[in-house]
Amino acid sequence: MRSHATPRLLFITKGQGRITIAGLTSGYGPNNLIFIPAHTMYGFDVGPTVFGQMLTIPAAMAAEWPDEATHLRLRDVAVQKELLSIIEHLEKELKSSGQTHSRAAHYHLGLFAVFFERQIENAPADTQRSRARTSAARLVAAFTDLIERGYRSDHGVAEYAHALGVTPTHLTRCCNQTCGKSALAILRDRVHYEACMLLRETRTPVNEIATQLGFHSAAYFTRSFASQTGTTPSSFRKFGAASQQSSRVN
Repeated sequence: MRSHATPRLLFITKGQGRITIAGLTSGYGPNNLIFIPAHTMYGFDVGPTVFGQMLTIPAAMAAEWPDEATHLRLRDVAVQKELLSIIEHLEKELKSSGQTHSRAAHYHLGLFAVFFERQIENAPADTQRSRARTSAARLVAAFTDLIERGYRSDHGVAEYAHALGVTPTHLTRCCNQTCGKSALAILRDRVHYEACMLLRETRTPVNEIATQLGFHSAAYFTRSFASQTGTTPSSFRKFGAASQQSSRVN
């Protein structure tokens, strides 16, 4: 489970797998467009046959995209060709070194937003947006939203359930129903991802990372991290640094 400060758009061109957005899991396959709003928790599985692209949407253009996560399955061949044309033109401008390439890329992204909106209008009733209106999905989405705003605290499932006006048992039941994971597993997964990012991309001491993520001690953080990865935070950081150095050398 992770999130970003700006929206993301996934375009899957090959293979299939499963993606969880705001606590709702669904399958994906070729010619799938998946929009993920800013600060929305998500995670997905990818196998060796999966190929796709992720587009970062600038914050200044976020208003042109939906307010909620949207999963579109593009079955019409003509629509698929139109999408590929839009992406090819966008990529061409992003790779260009011309003086006007940045402005041109933004215009193409604007056309992409129009294309996406039109596909939503023509989408069948079984899109993820429709299925997300179930009561269980709404509760889990609210739960993931609270996690995203508070995962750095030491709040447990009981505190989140209380804030949502339900019991921890009911919350976990709904989480298992919508994504096959318990409420605790979702919470731990989000905290663990952030820990990995801090260890890999910063030089913040392990004990300070533990404090930032709401752990009462560095020892507890180390045990929790090791239980999920099989290695300590320090070893994980060293391995990541070694991998990055190897990539630069190669």
